[in-house]
Amino acid sequence: MTAPRKLSHGAFERAQKLIPGGVNSPARAFGAVGGEPIFFKEGSGPYLTDIDGETYLDYIGSWGPMILGHRHPRVVKAIEEALSRGTSYGAPTEAESGLAEQIIAAVPSIEKVRMVSSGTEAAMSAVRLARGATDREVIIKFAGNYHGHADSLLVAAGSAAATLGVPNSPGVTTGTAKDTLVLEYNDTESLIETFNTRGDTIAALLMEPVVGNMGLVEPSREFLQAARSLTEKHGSVLVFDEVMTGFRLAFGGAQELYGVTPDITTLGKIVGGGLPLGAYGGRADIMDQVLPTGKVFQAGTLSGNPLAVAAGSATLAELKEQPPYETLDRHGQLLEQGFLDAAREGGIPCEVARVGSMMTMFFQKDSFPNGTRHVTGWQTASKSNTEQYAQFFWGMIAKGIYLPCSQFEALFFSITHTEEHIQKTIAAAKVVLAEINSTS
Repeated sequence: MTAPRKLSHGAFERAQKLIPGGVNSPARAFGAVGGEPIFFKEGSGPYLTDIDGETYLDYIGSWGPMILGHRHPRVVKAIEEALSRGTSYGAPTEAESGLAEQIIAAVPSIEKVRMVSSGTEAAMSAVRLARGATDREVIIKFAGNYHGHADSLLVAAGSAAATLGVPNSPGVTTGTAKDTLVLEYNDTESLIETFNTRGDTIAALLMEPVVGNMGLVEPSREFLQAARSLTEKHGSVLVFDEVMTGFRLAFGGAQELYGVTPDITTLGKIVGGGLPLGAYGGRADIMDQVLPTGKVFQAGTLSGNPLAVAAGSATLAELKEQPPYETLDRHGQLLEQGFLDAAREGGIPCEVARVGSMMTMFFQKDSFPNGTRHVTGWQTASKSNTEQYAQFFWGMIAKGIYLPCSQFEALFFSITHTEEHIQKTIAAAKVVLAEINSTS
């Protein structure tokens, strides 16, 4: 672990007196890697600069939204133009419809869409809508999948909750939790059995089509197809949480990449261009059950905020006009192989999981970098060597590389990360992993 940065240290001490734990989201607290969080003052392209003046190559990208890099000129211009007209009206704007048209054109499952202010809101609203549409109460989610902090979804959650060993938060009632069935991701047999025994009670199956919140875990084709066919057979609503994967793995998200179309999709992160915006959308007959067309209640004072809509619309326009996905995948292949080679040369058992520009290096004592997928769900992901990951994290920080501060968070990179940046990252990893091996 590196020595605390003087100004960040002071900022953290101040924040702890004012904010619980000194952070406004637990994933920022560095609890999983030890030490103190770094406080940042600006970002540009692939870089972040902290308040002590240190610059880092950023592999978090605000936890996913910054696919175009920090301060992309087109996005900044759109925000400035929207800002010049006002910040919030509490009334409809044409810009909202423009962004809705972009989303509907891009995402295969979405015929109508409602905007909210976060991924948590989107997931919470999607579940309520599914329950209202089916007149059922039970939902299925998967261990290690994180869908925000709504009560019914904060059950066996991944992400920071898994890192902190708090899969079930105090304050979530027994009554709320009992309506949520938690299964193991990629366990097709368990999914089939559950639908065979409880199918007529299940309102929705909610899942990350590619998981980013227990580290990057890819679904099997069999598993995805079973989720689709079982929900269709039993009249349940299939909900894809594409808050991370939407517009990142492909313009149409994971559902475009894998060719499986859900009934409802939740979005966030990229869709807001780095500003607070979420959305949920799907089949028109389901979405029309939301007030004021239907009876399922959902509202938000700042939903469709003009600044967030402008940032999101500019981001989606750029992604459509200048598709980055082939380049991102090529750079992803390079980084994936580089990490594998670095681990092999350093004698550190691990495996690297990647889809597009999302990736995780799992420190697994029972596997060695050979291309074999050992991590398929939370039961296997949770066996990762978190202490070793913490060593890797701080070693890379010392090299000017900013990675996720948890073994159970996927890294992201942007179109502004060049091949030179990737090679620099690989070179740093080789040195750090060799040092870890020599001191263990």
